[in-house]
Amino acid sequence: MPRHFNIAGPCQPDIHYLLPPERRVPRVRELIDGRGYFVIHAPRQVGKSTAMLTLGDQLTAEGKYASVMLSVETGVPYADLDRAVPAILNSWRRRAAARLPPELQPPAWPDVGLSAAFGAALGAWASTCPRPLALFLDEVDGLAPDVLSALLRQLRDGYNERPRGFPASVALVGMRDVKDYVITAGGSDRSGAGSPFNILAGSLTLRNFTRDEVAELYAQHTAETGQVFESDAVDRAWELTRGQPWLVNGLALDAVGTIRDRSVAIRVADINEAKETLVRTRPTHLQSLGSRLEDPRVRRVMEAVFAGGELGEITQDDRDYVEELGLVRYDDGGNLQPANPIYADALPRALSATIRMGMPAPGLSWLDDSGGLDLTRLLTGFLQFWMEYGHRMLKSAPYKEIAAQLVLLTYLHRVANGGGSVTPEFSLLSRRIDLCLRRGTVTLGIELKVWRDGRKDPLDEGLLQLDGYLQRLTGNGPKVRGWLVIFDQRSGQPEIEDRTKAREVVSPAGFAVVVIRG
Repeated sequence: MPRHFNIAGPCQPDIHYLLPPERRVPRVRELIDGRGYFVIHAPRQVGKSTAMLTLGDQLTAEGKYASVMLSVETGVPYADLDRAVPAILNSWRRRAAARLPPELQPPAWPDVGLSAAFGAALGAWASTCPRPLALFLDEVDGLAPDVLSALLRQLRDGYNERPRGFPASVALVGMRDVKDYVITAGGSDRSGAGSPFNILAGSLTLRNFTRDEVAELYAQHTAETGQVFESDAVDRAWELTRGQPWLVNGLALDAVGTIRDRSVAIRVADINEAKETLVRTRPTHLQSLGSRLEDPRVRRVMEAVFAGGELGEITQDDRDYVEELGLVRYDDGGNLQPANPIYADALPRALSATIRMGMPAPGLSWLDDSGGLDLTRLLTGFLQFWMEYGHRMLKSAPYKEIAAQLVLLTYLHRVANGGGSVTPEFSLLSRRIDLCLRRGTVTLGIELKVWRDGRKDPLDEGLLQLDGYLQRLTGNGPKVRGWLVIFDQRSGQPEIEDRTKAREVVSPAGFAVVVIRG
């Protein structure tokens, strides 16, 4: 039976397509051989567990170390040592028994108090094991403060006894960097005397796949089944995911599941359809990211990003935190934006859930008699919808700074549902949001601006930005059209039904576009 693409837990090499994990953490061998204690941090579902399980197996098989990834997840629900410590130690024993030969497994844990149990267990194991221990401790940043503090302090206490009396090397694996560990554990954010973990030799992150690695992963499917991913399809997968491993696998899994005939190549259209399926069905990965949007630290950053606004008073710590969660990235120009186009589409949809519940039942008023998209009807339908329901929808939006944008985006998703797509792009530095609606042969490029107190009318700036966007889209065919939508959010404005209007203009680059004010 051929292997398959995996989106459910760690990969297993005998049944899943898998890339060599060590290349994504290039310094890890150096730190282990140097008997380092270090942190490996990366967002969820980028392959941390797969990488550490695989690397542990490799190190053990090479004969130099006894290496295994242990998890503390069973202790995460508990705030006290009485319940957390036994749960964690039992989990460690089960994992060691499953992954290591008998001669490398730990002895009976010493009968000591819970406050010293982690250090005593690791010390006893290192003292009796015929090889140095190289351990990866997963999910450490999920522990309650008292439990985390106990673990870190006992690691530090035993550190000087390595490699014969304590593990030679320990990696703390999680989502956050070391400063967040020590703050959670009640210490200083510097590796000074107040820190319960001041023995750090390094901090590594697990990077996303490169474009070539996406191609390499997909080529494994071709080698085993004969089904080819066209080069343009690989490019599209890279563009949509920016190499995020779960998304790379998710797109391929959906595409090859849809195209069951292995003689038929996977094309760009198949990757696009897979992307729409992922965003529409909101699998667990996207749901978990959406739940993060309620975190106040995340909200401060993401609201600015989605609004195309300014970071203002948002701290660098908050920006770093949201980046470590995998929600945003910096582009080459230093612009903070959603981490990839799929997140840029899926996260606003998660925010618009309450808006969708308040919307009237969708009709098909935007379609012509042949079932195609009629832009005149689309415009009329949106203006009527906005004037009738806009005020109520604005009140129900969870992120008030982008309420109007979410209403328009939700409306366009209904237009695209079942026969098209909506692709949003956010540009924080230029205070803009671009939307591309595609349905059938019609491509509509939309520039979305918000007019706030203290700023001038964004019409001229918006038209220039729309020109640039439409010029990028002209490769999609002759039916590219443009809208500039300006939501007037200044104080003291007339009611929505009184200020909403639309007119056709010619842009500076010569495009016939519609300017909508609402």
